[in-house]
Amino acid sequence: MAFRDIRVTGDPVLRTLCDPITDIDARVKTLIEDLLETVDYDGRAGLAANQIGVNLRAFSWNIDDDMGYIINPVIVERSDELQELGDEGCLSVPGLWYPCERPAYTRAEGIDLDGKPVVIEGEEIWARLINHEVDHLDGHLYLDRLKKDVRKRAMRELRESLDEAK
Repeated sequence: MAFRDIRVTGDPVLRTLCDPITDIDARVKTLIEDLLETVDYDGRAGLAANQIGVNLRAFSWNIDDDMGYIINPVIVERSDELQELGDEGCLSVPGLWYPCERPAYTRAEGIDLDGKPVVIEGEEIWARLINHEVDHLDGHLYLDRLKKDVRKRAMRELRESLDEAK
């Protein structure tokens, strides 16, 4: 297992549709171990494989001492009802939090390393997590989901933060 660096906005892997995992081999097992180790820090709720530079469909989570992972997640149910606007952040967009609407309930299905079915579902933070991480695997950042005026402000603040980091 290894703690992996997080890729940040501007890295093309974050805007790439991740490939399904077709063979659960040693490389995939190492990926899952790395996802779990890298998400196991305070303030980290979820981590998609492309956020550590791997273009495969898997993510890990760490919410209220519940850690886990899912391979090839597919969202199979979302409520039409939206959560109240809550601030959302992202490890790949460090330090920036903005109100982002998400479904109030979401259910995803996938598999584990043994090929057994995995179901992850929930409301509030769980719904936000599932949608956020599947968005990553589809090549989207939460910034893409912001309302127009908020997105405009977010992009300006992102450019400023990137300029300061240079």
